Amino acid sequence: MTMRTACLTFLAMLAFAANSLLCRLALKDGHIDAASFTALRIASGALVLALIIRARGARPLAAGNWRSAWSLFIYAAGFSWAYLGLTAATGALLLFGAVQATMIGHGLYAGERLTARQVAGLMIAGLGLVALLLPGLAAPSLPHSLLMAAAGISWGVYSLRAKGSGDPANATAGNFLRAAPIAIALGLVLLPWSEVDGAGIAYALSSGALASGLGYVIWYQALRGLTATVAASVQLSVPVLATLGGVVLLSEPFSLQLLYSALAILGGLALVMARKPQQRG
Repeated sequence: MTMRTACLTFLAMLAFAANSLLCRLALKDGHIDAASFTALRIASGALVLALIIRARGARPLAAGNWRSAWSLFIYAAGFSWAYLGLTAATGALLLFGAVQATMIGHGLYAGERLTARQVAGLMIAGLGLVALLLPGLAAPSLPHSLLMAAAGISWGVYSLRAKGSGDPANATAGNFLRAAPIAIALGLVLLPWSEVDGAGIAYALSSGALASGLGYVIWYQALRGLTATVAASVQLSVPVLATLGGVVLLSEPFSLQLLYSALAILGGLALVMARKPQQRG
């Protein structure tokens, strides 16, 4: 891995973790409602991506499709409403776990076979998730946890659909542009219940234009220098970065229950994603 690829990868992981932090910052103190945050995030992300694709000399709507756009919208909406009741750390952990579970499940459905190590990893990750959601003082809200799980499943579906779709940046721009009117329509329907101030708008635009729009472009550049295994593994850092950011920037509590659950979930998924060692002849 070159230094350029390493720097791009780190910036992309920071951007993905920043989405959780920005959403939580915007919603926890009532700076903006979930529908408005979703609409502004997707619309600003679509604008930035469209400008980048235009600068490349391509048409922003030439790629992408409506099914992927709906998956993107469901992910973004579930993400926003889930963060009304989750900490940045718990939300990122649940989201990442649901994304990986969806993609692993699809692989199994398609006929992939797991090694004993991978089966053990799945069991460890599952136990970690159960421990995270067990009733107790530190347990997250179940309805909000289910919303984040739905967001993760939708993002997993979106990611699976993105495979083989040509230039991923072009496809992402097209999907964002298609999802934008859906998100804006939802925001307009719920306008009578909206709550928006300057800080909330700034957080939503930063999440859409910077952490989402530019973040995805940076990630796609980084992917050119990463193997599939490394690309999957480095994403394990996103919940960790979100957790650290939540503790430092949002003064969120860091419990032993969260620590043990995170170690189990991320460690188990690492076992699943690790490449099978090659035998030397």
